[in-house]
Amino acid sequence: MAKLKITSEWWTSPNEAENGKLIIVTGRKDMEAVKATGKFVNRIEVTWTYEPDANGMPDFATSKLMEEITDALNATFDKDPVAVMTGIFTGDGQRNWIFYTLSNNIFGRKFNEVLAPYELLPISIYAELDPEWNQYAEMCELAEVQCDDDID
Repeated sequence: MAKLKITSEWWTSPNEAENGKLIIVTGRKDMEAVKATGKFVNRIEVTWTYEPDANGMPDFATSKLMEEITDALNATFDKDPVAVMTGIFTGDGQRNWIFYTLSNNIFGRKFNEVLAPYELLPISIYAELDPEWNQYAEMCELAEVQCDDDID
């Protein structure tokens, strides 16, 4: 069986929260092959709450730590693709990472391994079944971005 190709190409789009604060939406392109496997049906949302600046964004030190952890998560799941990060929402006092995974339990174990070297972070985790990838489609629609090559 051929190795699943997961793109490392991303798009970024500014958006607004309901209160008018800036939200930066970043999404991974070309997820159709991953979705088509029918195996990545669990959607996990990890929320990191932070003290926002006047525009709702994290301070420099927090944003650097967020990017370091984002890179570590992507590197881990690139090596062992039991999950794929599909979206990142930053603004209004929150960073949200969106993943689709084969297994919530394996995801949790790998996620904890990535975070082990860091101090305890103010995060919460939510999981649901999303076999149709509805949240991914909504994210693309919200940002008015074409996320898959095969969409007309």
